[in-house]
Amino acid sequence: MKIVILDWSTMCCGDDISPDVFEEFGNFTVYPLTSPEDVISRIGDAEIVLCNKVLITKEVMDNCPNIRYIGLFATGFNNIDVEYAAEKGITVCNAGQYSTNAVAQQVFAYILDNCSRIRDYDSSVKSGEWESSPCFSYFPIPITEICGKNLSIVGFGSIGKRVAELGKAFGMNILVSTRTTPENCPYEVCDLDTAVKNADFLTFHCPLTDKTKGIVNADLLEKMKKSAVLINTSRGPVVNEADLTEALNSEKIAAAYLDVLEKEPMSPDTPLKNAKNCIITPHTAWAAYETRVRLLNIVCENIRCWLKNEPQNKVN
Repeated sequence: MKIVILDWSTMCCGDDISPDVFEEFGNFTVYPLTSPEDVISRIGDAEIVLCNKVLITKEVMDNCPNIRYIGLFATGFNNIDVEYAAEKGITVCNAGQYSTNAVAQQVFAYILDNCSRIRDYDSSVKSGEWESSPCFSYFPIPITEICGKNLSIVGFGSIGKRVAELGKAFGMNILVSTRTTPENCPYEVCDLDTAVKNADFLTFHCPLTDKTKGIVNADLLEKMKKSAVLINTSRGPVVNEADLTEALNSEKIAAAYLDVLEKEPMSPDTPLKNAKNCIITPHTAWAAYETRVRLLNIVCENIRCWLKNEPQNKVN
């Protein structure tokens, strides 16, 4: 079996993870990244194609007739023409639920950052302000407790559920807004408006669909408390970036923490880059070492199952 990996750099930090695990399936070629114009030539006569974000289009599949299997180092599969792959008899498998703990952890890193102000106090101390304080305890920057705050969660898949569990452990009040009413949900389930209006922290864990694209817009932001914090670790296009920039700069909401943007890598002219109280991380919520190892294991197991004609995590 001939295998090509098109964007291995999206999976590793330096050389902390090795692609050698794919030796059990045959001969493999690894490319750190692949530009659109090189996709066809690099796939060539490979039967298995593995990628994260590389576009595998109808043109690619027509020009690489040996492809039998496309495996994703990701949950999302919008970069693959899955319908055409099905027509061609090409199996496409993704990797789901590998990042639940890591993403939930990042959500609470954001919440703790906002409440405890560790970064701000570290900067203050290192600039000498504590040294000149007349009091042993120096706290000019407001600190708040998480306990008792309202955590509104939009989307209640595996990540949303984990965020709710952690929020409950911190003593937060959990509100859940989701398109389908979950069975035996131990938290308050409400419509989106109620979740938005009551949120101290509003966090999004929904898939990107026609209905969720741009759901964070001027209308939604107007309904939030001025003291509220917005968190998005789902998909960048869930947020209308111009509307959020305006809301932050006019102090309609207190802050935003974003791990995803509409365009990635971030465009230099992204309006949120210089918005007030906007903290942006470069799509790292999923990237813990343990998380990436788990993802790699899922991708390998997907191939094993496909080879046994028992495909799992098939999306087409």
